[in-house]
Amino acid sequence: MLNTEPLSVRARLPDGEAGGSGPAECDGGVEFHSQSSALMHDSSRSEALHIGFLTVLELPGGAFVGGLLVTNRLGRPLEFQCTTPVKPNRTQEILYGPTLRPFLYSELIGKTLWERLQVRPHLLVVDQAELLELRRHAGRPVACLVDPARDASDLPDQTHIALGQRRVRCHPEHPEDVEQVKEQSRLVPSDADLAEPVDRVRQALAETLRGAA
Repeated sequence: MLNTEPLSVRARLPDGEAGGSGPAECDGGVEFHSQSSALMHDSSRSEALHIGFLTVLELPGGAFVGGLLVTNRLGRPLEFQCTTPVKPNRTQEILYGPTLRPFLYSELIGKTLWERLQVRPHLLVVDQAELLELRRHAGRPVACLVDPARDASDLPDQTHIALGQRRVRCHPEHPEDVEQVKEQSRLVPSDADLAEPVDRVRQALAETLRGAA
């Protein structure tokens, strides 16, 4: 059974007041809404590991939208949260400069989605390096998928962890997460593709955007 409840979330960039509606082109602030699709939870005690999959899409026109899917260790969905488009204005783009994207990804979109979750995952898997900064807010390991096309020889071996079929890396300021993720990886099936749930999030965001058009 699927239970869909609209959730209203306000977040703002700290250079003024929030304003506007819909895909917010901000005069000093960003306002966005999230929708929650909470599925009936699997009560099995044997599936102790919950994994969150988070990604952010950049839309035409400079807006951003994020989605966060929580699954059990077998990839079955437990909860999904997403935002409506967030669009900084030109003044904010200038003031934030190269720090704008990490701020939007982790502190604005990622943090707000995390705080709305009813099912908190033990591990967050992301596919964008900017989202590693969410580790500071979530207090849980955040593992970024390593691009298999990239030559990993330029990184020390200890920065990469095997997780299912993929390799991930953790926030460099939290080396303790490496051992924790290694321990959690024992509960993840060896044939699991951790990029696939991230693709599901992207598809769900695209579908949500089409429905809102």
